[in-house]
Amino acid sequence: MSAHIIDGKQIAADLRKSIAAKVAAMDAKPGLAVILVGDDPASHVYVRNKIKATEDVGMRSMEFRLPVHATQDEIAVLIQTLNDDDMVQGILLQLPLPGHLNSDPLIQMIAPDKDVDGLTFVNAGKLVAGEPSGLVSCTPQGALMLIKSVKQDLTGLNAVVIGRSLLFGKPMATLLVAENCTVTTAHSKTKNLAEVCRNADILVAAVGRSELVKGDWIKPGAIVIDVGINRQADGKLKGDVDFNAASQIASAITPVPGGVGPMTIACLLNNTLKTSQRQQ
Repeated sequence: MSAHIIDGKQIAADLRKSIAAKVAAMDAKPGLAVILVGDDPASHVYVRNKIKATEDVGMRSMEFRLPVHATQDEIAVLIQTLNDDDMVQGILLQLPLPGHLNSDPLIQMIAPDKDVDGLTFVNAGKLVAGEPSGLVSCTPQGALMLIKSVKQDLTGLNAVVIGRSLLFGKPMATLLVAENCTVTTAHSKTKNLAEVCRNADILVAAVGRSELVKGDWIKPGAIVIDVGINRQADGKLKGDVDFNAASQIASAITPVPGGVGPMTIACLLNNTLKTSQRQQ
């Protein structure tokens, strides 16, 4: 058996095309403000890609670059200014921040209706409560779209999410519960992790450890979503799942790169579109 390779690039491209069509029909184009602090090379690449994707779908992109020595108060003042600006529909604080800064209170300062990353307590709470007006964190939102590209009705399936972060693991588990899955959240303290994974009809790995999930951890026919991005010594990227082995057992699997990654930016644009539609 060889798994269906879930094409995140194509699914993300289709979503961006749909977003672009909706933006083209709007009187006022949505504006996304991105705050970048410091000189982290990966962050600069991510921001450049986000800005290009924003402009490609016809939205307005605003970039605010602050030096590595920027203070907590300076960033807070900028966020409040953007909260009050009617020309800004989405605010993104690029993480990680330099070590002297505390990202948590800054994220919570972002107005919930402009929190396109879905990280404020208000939006996290709305997700748990099943309140549809909330904004859902981009990567789990994209991962669910990839799962549903394979199987629309997830009712009654056993799902295992490896990872319990506020950024991904917790919202991913909540989204799967809302799809009527029976969900297990596994993590570094989980006993018999391999055995837990073998019961999963849907296995989502987000731990940041290269090829942690072995082929014999996979239930035959499972859908496997690999959120890990682990750069190797040779510069190549590997996921949290042993792709070659798992793809011989799973029914469908995401590659790394080209799986979940492209969906994150597409869902960021989708959230920005939602905020703009509501404000208009």
